[in-house]
Amino acid sequence: MKLVATIVGALLFGFLAAAPGTAQSAPERVGARDALAQSQPQRARTKLRVRPVYPYRRYHSLYPLPYDIEYPGPNAKRECVARYVTEHRPSGTVTVPRMRCWWVRG
Repeated sequence: MKLVATIVGALLFGFLAAAPGTAQSAPERVGARDALAQSQPQRARTKLRVRPVYPYRRYHSLYPLPYDIEYPGPNAKRECVARYVTEHRPSGTVTVPRMRCWWVRG
């Protein structure tokens, strides 16, 4: 099985390595569209400003946040609703707690 995988991998590598050489050896054609593009002045690139979602958070974490908004400000508080949900598992029916929280102003 390893031999077959090695042969297939070598063939794929050979095809991928040969593909860029054929594209570079093709003759270049200069059409009317290319001549028109060269005669016009080029525009400046659009500048994109990327702002972090959490401006006060200066470090990166590999773990996702537990909710969409981490902390909305000093006058906010979290409201939560808790309930019990019945889950059907292979070991039997189990009742488990579920909690849903969100930020509110005030």
